[in-house]
Amino acid sequence: MLTIARQVLHEEAAALHDVAEAIAATPDFVRCVQAILQLKGRVVVTGIGKSAHVAGKIVATLNSTGTPALFMHAADAIHGDLGMIQPEDFVIAISKSGDTPEIKVLVPLLRRKGVPLAALVSRADSYLGQQATYILHAPVAKEACPNNLAPTTSTTAALALGDALAVCLLESRQFTAADFARLHPGGTLGKRLYLKVGDLSRQNQRPQVQEEAPLKEVLLEISGKRLGATAVLNAAGELAGIITDGDLRRMLGSFSDLENLRARDILTPRPATIDIEDFAAEALARMQQRNITQLVVTEQGAFAGFIHLHDLLREGLV
Repeated sequence: MLTIARQVLHEEAAALHDVAEAIAATPDFVRCVQAILQLKGRVVVTGIGKSAHVAGKIVATLNSTGTPALFMHAADAIHGDLGMIQPEDFVIAISKSGDTPEIKVLVPLLRRKGVPLAALVSRADSYLGQQATYILHAPVAKEACPNNLAPTTSTTAALALGDALAVCLLESRQFTAADFARLHPGGTLGKRLYLKVGDLSRQNQRPQVQEEAPLKEVLLEISGKRLGATAVLNAAGELAGIITDGDLRRMLGSFSDLENLRARDILTPRPATIDIEDFAAEALARMQQRNITQLVVTEQGAFAGFIHLHDLLREGLV
């Protein structure tokens, strides 16, 4: 089984190399990207059978990376769905052979509408390839299926070429992570891209003591605010350091006169901090890097609270 699986993956990887060489051999791929960038309408992607499934995925990728797109099933197109195509749209038709009956019926109808047509095909000399404005060539010599029948390598090649198109458009539009976040507000991915430190830290209490605070006050502040730490501020209200549960445990072995201890005696100076406008995902990365469970939150350099690992766990970021 492993031999078969590895053979399939190697064959498909080799096909992707051929696709990369094929699109470099003609100017059509670049021309297609440029045409879509100037588009006032939407990209409509169509196909039949397994190509329709690939078309649906390409549409999803385009929409999520800043290029408005619609899916149109080639069979449904000739039964009314053709009405979704507007004069300013751009059509990408996916077909391995480029000669399927549905495609042969659809292409003349698209030409009558006057919309640009890109053919994502394995055979550039096919009917679809000859009728298209642009050819996105995805040559496939053989399917990974041992009978050379089930669409395997051909669908992988078409899907990868669709990804290449989407990423070129993304780069050309200078589509940023912030843009991506606006289109992906749901789920863990969305939270990683839009959730800020302040969105979480503002829900927490803000444990803080002065440098001259006695040990009892430090203990009450840490236990009462339930974040496992307290900030220590100097007389000017600036962050002088932090005292954690761990600092208190270590203190027991280092000092004999606990009654006269002050916060300044046991604080850790220069604690790890993060700005209130930073992403929560960055807070997680800093905690993991330092192997700690909380960060001091600052706003324009001033103490603004804490963000705890539990906050990130609650949001599903861990």
